[in-house]
Amino acid sequence: APAAPPACRTVVPLPFYGYPTAQTNLASTNDTAVYMPTASGRVQSALYGSVRTVQRGGRLLPRFHAGIDIAPLRRNRSGAPRDAVIAVREGRVVYVNPVGGNSSYGIYVVLAHDDRLGEIYTLYAHLADIADGIVADELVERGRRLGRMGNTASTGIPMVRAHLHFEIGTFYNSYFEAWGRERHDGLNHGVGHGWNLSPIDPLAVYGGGESLPRFCMATHLKILDPAFVLVFAATVRPDYFERYPLLWRGDDQPFEAITMAVSEAGTPLSGRPASKSEQSGLSSRQAATVIEVDENVLGRNGMRLIVRSGERWRLSSLGDRWLEIITWDVRRHAR
Repeated sequence: APAAPPACRTVVPLPFYGYPTAQTNLASTNDTAVYMPTASGRVQSALYGSVRTVQRGGRLLPRFHAGIDIAPLRRNRSGAPRDAVIAVREGRVVYVNPVGGNSSYGIYVVLAHDDRLGEIYTLYAHLADIADGIVADELVERGRRLGRMGNTASTGIPMVRAHLHFEIGTFYNSYFEAWGRERHDGLNHGVGHGWNLSPIDPLAVYGGGESLPRFCMATHLKILDPAFVLVFAATVRPDYFERYPLLWRGDDQPFEAITMAVSEAGTPLSGRPASKSEQSGLSSRQAATVIEVDENVLGRNGMRLIVRSGERWRLSSLGDRWLEIITWDVRRHAR
C-alpha cells in the first residue's frame, strides 16, 4: 500500500477498534450467520456499496448501502435479538434518535471519534432500545453499551431479519444544523443526521480478520480511487477541508473554483484550487461540472449523485443537495 500520510506515521499507536457486537467474524463476508441479507436472500445485500435495488418510476435502480448489516448471535424465545450493541472506540455521542418511525435508520446512535485525519463517526442503527445515559454530548469508552440490536425503521423490518446496521465515515459539514435551519424544512438536523454522513466501507477496518484491528482514516482515503472528479465555483475552502486539512492539496492563495475527487459513496477524497482550464466549463448558469468519471470505480452508481446526460455526466438533484451541504458556508449565511 502507498506510504501513510504523516498524520498516521507517529510514535503514538493508532487506536484499536473493537467490534460493535459480540460478532467478531466480520471478515467472513459470505455467511448469513454473520451478515443479515435483505428479502432477496443475497448475503452481498448486507455489505457496503451498490449492492441493492429499489423500484422508482416503474424501474428497478441500483441503491447504495452505506454500511454493513450484522446478524444477531442470540435470540429470545420470541425471536428478538438479545445482542448488545457497543461502542467500537471511545468517543462522544453526537446524535440520538429514540423514535423508530422517524428515520429509515430507526432508533440509532451516532458517535464521534478522534482520528489522525480529524473527527470521524460511527453509526449504530435499527436498535430495539437505547441504553441509559446515552445522550448527546455524553463521553463513552470503547465497549460501552449503546443499546440492543433490533428491527426498528420507518420502512419496517421483520423481526426475522433484525440486525445492526453499522457505518463508519467522515462528516460533511460542521454547520449542517444551521444549513437545516436555513432551509426551514422542520427536520432534526443535528451534525449526525444521515445526510451529513460520508461513509466508507467498514470492512476497511474489519475485513482483515484481526481480533483487534487498527485503522487510520487518512491512510484509507489516500489509497481510494476516485469515482468522479468535480469542479465547482468557490472562493473559500468548504468546512470539510477545514475539518480534514490533510485532504486539501492547495496553498492559501485566492481561488475561484475547487477541484474535488470523490469516492463512489460521495466521500470527498481530496480538494485543491481548480486550474483555469478546469474551471472553464463553469458559468453563472452552471456552478459545478463533472470533469472526469471512472466507471469501473463508480460501478452500479447506487448513490446517483451523478447521472449520464448524453455523452456527458452531470450532478443529479441528489448530487445538487449533496454539494449544497458540503459547500454551505456559515460565514456567507450569517444573519
